[in-house]
Amino acid sequence: MKAKLFLICALVAFALQAQKITLDGIWGGKYRTNMLWGISSMNDGEHYTIQEQNGIYQYSYASFASGNESKKLVVSGAYDAYEFSSDEKFILVATDSNPIYRHSFSANWKVYNVATKNFTPIFDGKPVQEPTFSPDAKKVAFVFENNIYIQNLADQKITQVTTDGAKNKVINGICDWVYEEEFGFVRHFDWNADGTSLAFVRFDESQVREFYIPIYENNLYPYEMRFKYPKAGEENSKVSLHLYDLASAKTSTVNVSSVENYYIPKIEFTSEKNTLAVLTSNRHQNKVDVNFVNITNGNLTKLFTETDKAWIETDDFTLEFLDDNSFIWTSERDGNRHIYHYDKSGKIKNQITKGDWEVTNYYGFDPKDKTVYFQANQFKGKRISTEKHIYKINLDGSKMEILNKKNGTNSADFSKNFRYFILNHSSVTEPTSFVLADGKTQKELGVIVDNSSLLGRLKSDNFGTKEMFTLKTEIGTELNAYIIKPKDFNPKKKYPVMMYQYSGPGSQEVKNAWMSMNDQWHFLLAQEGYVVVTVDGRGTGGKGAAFKKQTYMDLGKLEVEDQILAAKAIAKYDFVDASRIGIWGWSYGGYMSSNCLFRGGDTFKMAIAVAPVTNWRYYDTVYTERFMRTPQENPNGYDKNSPITYANQYNDQKQKFLLVHGTADDNVHVQNAMDLASALIHANKQFDMMMYPDKNHGIYGGATRLQLYTLMTNYIKNNL
Repeated sequence: MKAKLFLICALVAFALQAQKITLDGIWGGKYRTNMLWGISSMNDGEHYTIQEQNGIYQYSYASFASGNESKKLVVSGAYDAYEFSSDEKFILVATDSNPIYRHSFSANWKVYNVATKNFTPIFDGKPVQEPTFSPDAKKVAFVFENNIYIQNLADQKITQVTTDGAKNKVINGICDWVYEEEFGFVRHFDWNADGTSLAFVRFDESQVREFYIPIYENNLYPYEMRFKYPKAGEENSKVSLHLYDLASAKTSTVNVSSVENYYIPKIEFTSEKNTLAVLTSNRHQNKVDVNFVNITNGNLTKLFTETDKAWIETDDFTLEFLDDNSFIWTSERDGNRHIYHYDKSGKIKNQITKGDWEVTNYYGFDPKDKTVYFQANQFKGKRISTEKHIYKINLDGSKMEILNKKNGTNSADFSKNFRYFILNHSSVTEPTSFVLADGKTQKELGVIVDNSSLLGRLKSDNFGTKEMFTLKTEIGTELNAYIIKPKDFNPKKKYPVMMYQYSGPGSQEVKNAWMSMNDQWHFLLAQEGYVVVTVDGRGTGGKGAAFKKQTYMDLGKLEVEDQILAAKAIAKYDFVDASRIGIWGWSYGGYMSSNCLFRGGDTFKMAIAVAPVTNWRYYDTVYTERFMRTPQENPNGYDKNSPITYANQYNDQKQKFLLVHGTADDNVHVQNAMDLASALIHANKQFDMMMYPDKNHGIYGGATRLQLYTLMTNYIKNNL
């Protein structure tokens, strides 16, 4: 009888254990959603390709819609990236990729001939960057060791366009570190419409100060990773614009001295082969000139200037040229990001979208019926700052129609003829799905990827729910928020609270979207008896330019105030133990969590800061100066909100602080953590610190994430 009772108890205990979220499950991919990779619409608008594990496959929109899925292998093999030529007779495919920074990588690239099924290596198989077909599909331009080359596909002849490229000195055709990180792209060259000319930006980074990072990797003597990193207020690369004529093999320099020219954040050839569009900016990034260059004579003409009292989103330009060389442009000039139509002389034709809501993405223009496709955070004419929906509107601004059915976060990948689109939908209750949809109506034609089976795994492991709400602080500010409660939540109990936030300018953590990996961990914390709360404070996105830009010149003031005020409001909830509130964040969120702990009095009992900026003086020019100007202009703005300034206010007798950083972080350097640690040491404060050798800003690889989240879980359980 005792043995039988023991067996029953053991089975019950096993069943309960099986119903819990585990860190191994999270980082082992148990709750991972299935995705589509490398979606590319074919020229005919009736087919699309997808990158799968064993090759690139072609699908038919129409046959899928009819229930008879048509799948055709285009090229077999496992590839890291691919790109079709304009005539779709060739495909560039990448293997053996090696990451460089956030977006950049080198790889072995080959050209696949669809007709002959043969491969031709680019540059004899050397690792190159950013290979790009010419519009006539006869050539490929690429970058190798900071120089531009062109390979002729007919005879494989290679022409070297530039010769002065040198590591940490001169870069041709691809971006330096700060352009890549903050403007968000790598390739900075472009072909003209008939493939006879190439425009490119040259970076002279010889005067940019070098940053070095020791790399250990079990070496007897560590080696140094050295690269040019311009910190706020310091020298940037000197950029210049150049034109290369293939027929004469001559390079000329475009004189941009008549316009703002500190940054050149975008170049793009228009539909006219001799007209190059160039966007240039001042250092403050609140004045952008839109220019045309006539490449036959090199003359530059300024079309118009976009200005803002605070900043312009220089990392998020929309510029599309129509057949008549008029163009689509987006701007926040009326208080929200909207779409505008300009003629080719730079005169505004009309504002296409209007209203107290924002355009959050631009998808394209269908010339057949003069329709513009975009994404916006509005539903039925009203702003829903936590959601995104798909719309179409006539070029003249009439007849705006929604194309998706469900509330939540919706994004689209349109066919080239805009007859179809692949809809990516999710919400807090619905996992990510990919649905084939009609490009002209709200009709859904079939499910491509359905993650509904994931709900069963979540249910079996006893996941809770995320509730979205509006939190009103004591000063009357209404903020978007969500709360995750224990599954067996008892409103009569007192629960500890763990707050999570990012808080950077224009960011959003509170969204009606499916869970991230951090969400999965937050649900694990809820199972351990914690309430998890996230609040998007002032300066975050989704609520218009005025809400977002009120933190200008003073990063870390209003954002910290709002997290402290939010914590005080949460502390008044009947089910919250006000003496046990913690906060954590990564990067900007780590800057915030350390600030909140030090400056919030006894509001927070503990904080975790992962890879934090600790003084904006240590961060890069483009990002920091966009929001703060330079330290020389705004020294008080830099120093008064630095957690280093408030290290002596940390009460180590009542509070706990965990500081985490990767030693090879090329983005937020470990210098940030070291200087904060020094300030705490000099203030005779006890704290905890974890360094991850040779890990970058993402702190991942092997078992790293599992170890990190185990560390943080245990730290919370032991100190909150």
